Amino acid sequence: MQLLLLLFLVVTIVTQNGTNGSNNWLMFRGNPQLTGVKEGELPENLEILWTFEASDAVESTAAIYNGIVYFGTLDGTFYAVDFVTGRLKWKMDGADPIKSSPSIYNDTVYFGDELGKFYALNAKTGEKIWTFEAEAEINSSANFYQDKVLFGAYDNFLYCLSAKDGSLVWKFETDGYVHGTPAILNNRAFVTGCDSYFRVIDIPSGKEVQKVDLGAYVAASPAIHNDRAYFGSFGNQVYCIDLEKSKIVWQYEHPKRKFPYYSSAAVTEKVVIVGGRDKMVHALDPKTGEALWTYQAKAKIESSPIIIGNKAIIASTRGIIFIFDIHSGKVLWEFDTASAIASSASFADGKFIIGNDDGIVFCFGKK
Repeated sequence: MQLLLLLFLVVTIVTQNGTNGSNNWLMFRGNPQLTGVKEGELPENLEILWTFEASDAVESTAAIYNGIVYFGTLDGTFYAVDFVTGRLKWKMDGADPIKSSPSIYNDTVYFGDELGKFYALNAKTGEKIWTFEAEAEINSSANFYQDKVLFGAYDNFLYCLSAKDGSLVWKFETDGYVHGTPAILNNRAFVTGCDSYFRVIDIPSGKEVQKVDLGAYVAASPAIHNDRAYFGSFGNQVYCIDLEKSKIVWQYEHPKRKFPYYSSAAVTEKVVIVGGRDKMVHALDPKTGEALWTYQAKAKIESSPIIIGNKAIIASTRGIIFIFDIHSGKVLWEFDTASAIASSASFADGKFIIGNDDGIVFCFGKK
């Protein structure tokens, strides 16, 4: 009886914290390690289930929680839309442009805007719980550790706040903008930024414990997998960092096309997939950095790929959504949304969500 009660409490806590479940996509890249990978299966014959017309461009990647889709727009409107019907549940007006992707924790949705204001809203009602003001714009999305919320800002700081009331726990100053989202594993935050360093921060103390000089600034968020970090840079390279030794394991650079990487990587045991401003999708061996395959998308890729089973979803600035076989690079499906895409896909319950610069949010699945 005591064992059953303990199991019930564990499941209840996990559910309340919003840290599990195939029906949710709780943050940018889908999990605290920012791997962009989720278990599940994409239907063979995808169809548009619904579209939602927002008030402005959608660069914010949607979160999905308890049957609601959350995202922001460049005119500062934040939306909550029914995942099944595509109908508006509630919206909040009055923010500055929102590029930050929302994150969900304990029935609360968190995001920042370009004025530097960071919001915590009731996920069910949209009621404002608290706000916090950084000194410059927030494009970073939130991540969480033991009732603390972490994000970066263009005032060069990585912030750690109380998720409950927004009070400052600590802030760590870097030497440049913190554009990307911090990845979290155990009690460590992994941070890339525009100061050309990869940093590891001890979350309980807010102190730096490791630093790797990259020689180029980074807008992408790091993906953490098997004690290694993976990300691309504006020095036209994709990096693999050994977290234990604090050193670069490998660097990948296309032999001919020298362009930056804004897209964040999706990482599994067998493949690293990332989009480039060289108009290509790159699939790399996570151990060696060797190119497994590439695909010419004919437009820059700002969107970050996600991997569902053996398929990867990524979009281009031409507005084309691609689905690839992650092993062969074969294009399995594509769809033209008729407008540039800077956001990334979110997946839950056999469906995926993505928005474009025309302000149209698409839900794809099987009818």
